Amino acid sequence: MIYDRKLFFEAIKSQLEPNIVKHSLALEVCMGGLYDFFASGNLLGADEPAREDWLLAGLIHDIDFGGEFKVSHPSKTREALEKYHLEVSDIVMQIVKAHAPDLTGIKPVSKAHWSIFCADSLTGLIIAVALILPTKKLADVKLKSVLKRFLKEPKFAAGTRRDEVAMCSKPEGLNLPLEKFVEICLTSMQKIAPELGL
Repeated sequence: MIYDRKLFFEAIKSQLEPNIVKHSLALEVCMGGLYDFFASGNLLGADEPAREDWLLAGLIHDIDFGGEFKVSHPSKTREALEKYHLEVSDIVMQIVKAHAPDLTGIKPVSKAHWSIFCADSLTGLIIAVALILPTKKLADVKLKSVLKRFLKEPKFAAGTRRDEVAMCSKPEGLNLPLEKFVEICLTSMQKIAPELGL
């Protein structure tokens, strides 16, 4: 399927609070960065979803985390999209569901699934690191600072599900060292800093 990204973006802006919109944009760009990394290293299997599926899943993964659907997140993605006359493929839906396996029962199996699962709450920690800087700019965030806050300061951005992020290194998952995973997400987010207000 070919998706009109602008329509999906307008839907999440209408449905979600501004901070969740920014989180959605951050996860979208992280998914793109991870796809590009794996593709450049010829590390994607033939059955991996297309790049636009990765991106769209990141963008819409929380669309039911607002308004009348919030209490049922993440099981109302299709209903939230239907409100805006939008639909997605089953492939995109599986990626979306993989970001919350405890709630959906969909365990990560593909690199797309593991990417959305591991990156979901990392975006918030990266933003939190930017916000404590005098400049409050993502461009000034250093990889070592993110890793320090992640590894040595568990009370910092306490909502970050560090155990899930760290699963990026699992051989059956992404097989990426934590440092490399964080680096990809950080540099990806820095590319859209103006859209994130950072």
